[in-house]
Amino acid sequence: MALDEDGVCRELLGVVIWRQIMYARFTAGVSPRDGQQDAREMTRNQTEGDEEKRGPRVFVEQSGGPPTESGQLAALNSEAAVHAASQPVAHATGDQLDQPAGSFPEPAGSFRELGLSAETLAACERAGYTIPTPVQAGLIPRALAGIDVLGQARTGTGKTAAFVLPILERMTQSHRGGGPRALVLVPTRELAVQVRDEFEKLAHGSRVHCVAVYGGKPIKGQIDKLAKHPAVVVGTPGRVLDHMSRGTISFGEVEMLTLDEADRMLDIGFRPDIEKILRRCPESRQTLLLSATVPPPVAKLATRYMRDPEILDFSTHELAVETIVQFYFTVDPTRKFELLERLLQREQPRQVIVFCRTKRGTDKIYERLSRKRSEQSSEEVACIHGDLSQNIRDRVMRQFREGTVKTLVATDVVGRGIDVSSVSHIINYDIPEFCDDYVHRVGRTGRMGREGVAYTFVAPDEGPQLTRIEMRIERLLKRDEIPGFEAFDRRPKPGPLQVKIGLDGSTSGGEAGQDAAAAEPAPPKPPSSASLLGKGRTPKRFRRAL
Repeated sequence: MALDEDGVCRELLGVVIWRQIMYARFTAGVSPRDGQQDAREMTRNQTEGDEEKRGPRVFVEQSGGPPTESGQLAALNSEAAVHAASQPVAHATGDQLDQPAGSFPEPAGSFRELGLSAETLAACERAGYTIPTPVQAGLIPRALAGIDVLGQARTGTGKTAAFVLPILERMTQSHRGGGPRALVLVPTRELAVQVRDEFEKLAHGSRVHCVAVYGGKPIKGQIDKLAKHPAVVVGTPGRVLDHMSRGTISFGEVEMLTLDEADRMLDIGFRPDIEKILRRCPESRQTLLLSATVPPPVAKLATRYMRDPEILDFSTHELAVETIVQFYFTVDPTRKFELLERLLQREQPRQVIVFCRTKRGTDKIYERLSRKRSEQSSEEVACIHGDLSQNIRDRVMRQFREGTVKTLVATDVVGRGIDVSSVSHIINYDIPEFCDDYVHRVGRTGRMGREGVAYTFVAPDEGPQLTRIEMRIERLLKRDEIPGFEAFDRRPKPGPLQVKIGLDGSTSGGEAGQDAAAAEPAPPKPPSSASLLGKGRTPKRFRRAL
């Protein structure tokens, strides 16, 4: 994006002004188009004095419309953005995180061009994988070469298979006993189960076995499976540390370490556990880190655990997938549930995930939806969050994957890595606290090129949060409305109740502004001379010692 000499991005500034005016005018009953026009006028006035400094504006021809002037988050008037558009993938090595060191070769037409063995190619064909995605074509050859890789790609682009295939290729080349040779760390239990299923699907018929260790399940069964010396272990940090303390697992033979959802794994909450595990792994290991969002601080932190890493960024244009259409509703918090009902009735989604911010809020929305759906239709509604037992969470995810559950109310526990291809709609009932969480939530739909729709409910005071999300994904969300639905309660609110206590102990109440409340209370009586002199007071009582 183009910056002026003061370091101010005019495009983002224009969006912020537009959002503030739009919310103010919408809550006042004015059309948002008028607010958008005023924002354009203010932005134009601010940028008129900078034309000589910045030079002429650059217009870019867009498909299906006239040339577009700068002012949107795509920064079309920036020469750097236009130059970056011609290089879809950035490549950096080591600590040079911001300097492109080269471009990638053309995407491979098939998995046969990636250097995989005949056994692995047969597994890909059996699983239905024919053409590798860009992240698979770029990461698999480097992983096979033993290079540490930090890969960033949008959600739903096949990142799991991008690290599963190199691990299986390495494990099938030689067979050794002892501890596990590959370790995959994931942030949630549901993601651990999904990664294990991917290993089992691609390793079917081979001698490579995978075990998933995570909380909520009896540890005895996991200890018995680890005693058989599996080649690959997939687990959450907490349960892996539990097995380390019990001495039931050893990482002295680990050759490949993978951190899925690396930004979450290196977060302040997981970082101490990750460091304890990494200290038990050999320094000669190969490390792979993958995620849809990798902020620069996390990328620099990740390089501490890697040897001369290569940073592969396959989402240089947008973090969100192009096939996902994203909208937002401006709604009062007290009207959210009614809007949710009207939206589900209008859209008729194939499968939908409703994201809430808290576990208690998830339970409330689930109970209200269950009552409504049981009266109207037979579609099953379920909820999932961290306080549920693991058996219930497994049953809900199994029913959701099978299509028995159409509406899933959830927290961010399913916001990362969960792959259910039939999800057509995402509804953010509560706007996420962090921008990266929005990217992962929306990424549950539009998987592998499929189309998806995402809606976000925004309260009038949450405009800055919406703006930060738009700046993060470099895209303006479209505003949507439902005809006949009143997003705000326009009824006048009653005044505060005033209660008056008389000298005789009687009370009288009324609302502010009424005639009864207009009467002034009688002035209090002055204290008597006896009370001022201390006369008439009750004698002091002393507790007798026991």
